[in-house]
Amino acid sequence: MTTATDLRLDRDTANCSIARALEVVGEKWTLLVLREIWYGVSRFSDLHKMLGCPRNLLAERLRKLVEHGILATETYQEDGSRSRSRYVVTAKGNDLVPAVLGLLQWGDKYRADPAGPAVINRHRDCGAPLSVQVRCDRDHPVPATEVEISPGPGFRTKADPEHAA
Repeated sequence: MTTATDLRLDRDTANCSIARALEVVGEKWTLLVLREIWYGVSRFSDLHKMLGCPRNLLAERLRKLVEHGILATETYQEDGSRSRSRYVVTAKGNDLVPAVLGLLQWGDKYRADPAGPAVINRHRDCGAPLSVQVRCDRDHPVPATEVEISPGPGFRTKADPEHAA
């Protein structure tokens, strides 16, 4: 008899959603670009100044984020100046906020400066600090020890002839 553990060990990981997400946002500079844009920096020159990364690398990361619909460009013009482009977060980009805040929360707990976190994220309406939590659809908090993994509609095994390499 095949158990759920046996199935997971024989799974084809080529269609893993985590791996696919990391192909787009799993690089340090990409996450730092998103951080700065969420913090309100929107122009290439300002991003370059804040991050200090090579210009070509920044341009490539921005291009990839726009290509994947996480950022968009919009044109603006200040009085007396030529029109310019700035980067704005799309709805798809805003859907990454819980993941990035989760990394921040972990970093604040285990990797913060001895003086404490560099920034505190708060709910604008009430001022309370934010925390990222895993909750089920019935609104129960779910600790990592209570997460159950089961095959989903895209699950396949390495032996599946339709998906064999």
